[in-house]
Amino acid sequence: MVVAMRLQRFGSRHSPFYRIVVANRRAPRDGKFIERVGTYNPFPRNDMTKVCSMNFDRIKYWLSVGAQPSDRVSYLLGLAGILPPHPNRHLLKGTPPASSEETQSEE
Repeated sequence: MVVAMRLQRFGSRHSPFYRIVVANRRAPRDGKFIERVGTYNPFPRNDMTKVCSMNFDRIKYWLSVGAQPSDRVSYLLGLAGILPPHPNRHLLKGTPPASSEETQSEE
């Protein structure tokens, strides 16, 4: 069985709330899951902080037995320090791509 860590969407229209779950990769997005290991609220609170809570022990366990995180979950785990920073961070909104030539010589 191929196991994935991914986001499961809750909330109403235009105000999503996500659970970080461990599920069979073939299961539907909002369908059956094995274990819930955290939550993520993409909307910032009044102090402009986004809330993401995780059960680090269970996440480390599932990563050790071969669970594959989705792109967004691996990005969140990179921010939390569990995984190395996500390599495709330039694909996310608001961050410019890292260029190979930082400065151009003026002649």
